[in-house]
Amino acid sequence: MLVEDRLKEANLVLPTAQPSVANYLPGIEEGGLLFISGQLPMRSGKVAYQGKVGHDVDIDAAKKAAELCALNILGQAKAILGDLDRINRCIRLGGFVNCGEEFRDHASVLNGASDLLVIALGNAGRHARVAVGCSSLPLGAAVEVEAVFSIKSRPVEAS
Repeated sequence: MLVEDRLKEANLVLPTAQPSVANYLPGIEEGGLLFISGQLPMRSGKVAYQGKVGHDVDIDAAKKAAELCALNILGQAKAILGDLDRINRCIRLGGFVNCGEEFRDHASVLNGASDLLVIALGNAGRHARVAVGCSSLPLGAAVEVEAVFSIKSRPVEAS
């Protein structure tokens, strides 16, 4: 099944990729890999989940924030690749949770992003992962997620 069909079947909407807000690229395709810069839980141009997880944001909302980050990752991937079905597999996710030093459920939060990628990519969405806590994130976001994918070569155009 095609990636976008899997998302539709799960009632998930692929967002339009947003441009970077500083001197960096939202993603780079290099050497058979696609590196996607950290994505915030943005919806309609605004951070949808702000605050510290465990204080201002509960775990269930933080998981939704991580899921939204993963959807934004796929939006960036589509903008770069033109076709999400060029993704061979997700290699690695890196997740950052805005939280206090007492917070211990980083992995539970990042499950939102991991689960979304398995929904979208099937077994090719299973990946290595790191989930860390930090004292703040850009724009007060609750979560930020980055990704690395292996990708299939571009189809050769007939001459």
